[in-house]
Amino acid sequence: MANDGVNIPSMLPSNISRRQFIAGSAALVTASAFAQQEDRISPRIDKLNIAVVGAGGRGAEDIRGCEGQNFIALCDVDDERAADSYKKFPNAKRYKDWRKMLEAENKNIEAVIVATPDHHHAIVSINAMKLGKHVYCEKPLTRTIFEARQIAKTAAEMKVATQMGTQGHAFEGTRQAVEVIRAGAIGDVKEVHVWSDRPGSWWRQGIDRPTDEQPIPPGLDWDLWLGPSPMRPYNRAYVPFTWRGFWDFGTGPIGDMGIHNFDTAFWALELGLPITIQVLDAEGVNQETGPKWSIIEINFPARGAKPPVKLTWYDGLKKPARELFQGEKIPTNGSLIIGQKGTLFTRTWHGGGEAEGDMFVLLPRREFEGYQPPPKSLPRPKSHYTEWLNACRGIGQPLSNFTYASVLTESLLLGSLALRLGKKIEWDAEKMEVKNNPQANQFITPQFRPGWSL
Repeated sequence: MANDGVNIPSMLPSNISRRQFIAGSAALVTASAFAQQEDRISPRIDKLNIAVVGAGGRGAEDIRGCEGQNFIALCDVDDERAADSYKKFPNAKRYKDWRKMLEAENKNIEAVIVATPDHHHAIVSINAMKLGKHVYCEKPLTRTIFEARQIAKTAAEMKVATQMGTQGHAFEGTRQAVEVIRAGAIGDVKEVHVWSDRPGSWWRQGIDRPTDEQPIPPGLDWDLWLGPSPMRPYNRAYVPFTWRGFWDFGTGPIGDMGIHNFDTAFWALELGLPITIQVLDAEGVNQETGPKWSIIEINFPARGAKPPVKLTWYDGLKKPARELFQGEKIPTNGSLIIGQKGTLFTRTWHGGGEAEGDMFVLLPRREFEGYQPPPKSLPRPKSHYTEWLNACRGIGQPLSNFTYASVLTESLLLGSLALRLGKKIEWDAEKMEVKNNPQANQFITPQFRPGWSL
């Protein structure tokens, strides 16, 4: 396949080697390995013993994705939200505090699914991995850059099977798009545009912290929901979904949908970490939540013979210039990967828009009429979950593993960092610091409440 050991990203965290990143981004997967891995049934016939942290909401979807396994422990701070999962698995042990669950079930658990709000992702995942458990963690991998470094470091040390919940990473459209880009169909890429309709109708941003204290709903343990984040009074503005816009709990739209929509370009181009980030425009910037909308420029350096790449991110219904779409209908989420020979246009989850008519589109359409994609070189698992479950059994490697996912996450969290600092930043990846703003560290490394630690 293209790029076997060539053009390795030059800007990687100091605790991730170039070899690890290539493995994480599947640059060493060969065509023969693909033939062996394609939805292969594991020789291990027994089911995995899995625990779920955040058993309601997104966790319920992850349980369905891993259907057929032994779900022996379910943890959720909200009894009502987890009620359906509890009913589905009446024999599973129930917990509200994942720390108590890991301690009590350590000998029985083989793997852990983490489907909590963002501020719990790293702390749960790292503690589970330190016990030798395989981990599937929803996106974004972490809330802060420091946590992204630590989660990758722990995964490498413990040698467990890991996967970030970017389900589109396993779509046929995504994997074919990566192969098409690497085969040179659109030529050298210098420009990428990625957009999302979040926030707005999905959740509110550009607002102040609620000042009124409201009654905590029955069945919700508010203290455990806050976990490592600072104490604040309960308000329905946070739970169950609208926490995403608050910096103490979430990462805003760039951490939410950016992880999905930027994945194809980041993977195909092996971008590594950016060097400069700046906010081009935004409304409602404050230190409590993300803004009502923003447009952010993130610049990635050259990688060997590959040119530098400028990513422009848009959220809150802002979108790239209409002419870039060359007459195509503009979706609410997507990306434009612009090369010297053409553009690869993805809808919604970076190439997963099969229901919308095309997995992806090569533009101009007339110039790519009859184009035949290159031979398959990446594995084609039945699903994102199958890929992780097989890896837990010793078959293959998840391609959105924590080595890969931590770098993708950090690259986009730097966009949030630029929003909070209010100025262009120069990123020193090796030192994990902003060169031109020593005050940035307060947003890079989290401060946990007593009783909570990585």
